[in-house]
Amino acid sequence: QVQLVESGGGLVQAGGSLRLSCAASGRLLSIATKGWYRQAPGKERELVATITSGGSTNYEDSVKGRFTIFRDNAKNTLYLQMNSLKPEDTAVYSCNYHYTYILREYDYWGQGTQVTVSS
Repeated sequence: QVQLVESGGGLVQAGGSLRLSCAASGRLLSIATKGWYRQAPGKERELVATITSGGSTNYEDSVKGRFTIFRDNAKNTLYLQMNSLKPEDTAVYSCNYHYTYILREYDYWGQGTQVTVSS
């Protein structure tokens, strides 16, 4: 079982920055692929960025060059640094841990944190 708790959301003006955090507790954290997803009102949830257990990262095209996903393994915390924020980045952001262990898939989600970017 894995518990994920996000923090760091809020209201920011366009062009500003926010850093989201996702504190994790539980087992097998190190083998998980970790990610940030977002869901805007009336839209489907979309992938923002992922980081594998080996450290490889992947970003959705609209956030490349503006957002950075990184982790602190000692603190069991995942981060999303968001710079040059745009109104279209407004959404509920959720962290996700996903791994396969003994042929079974595990998928855990945080409760989400609201990010609102004003124009």
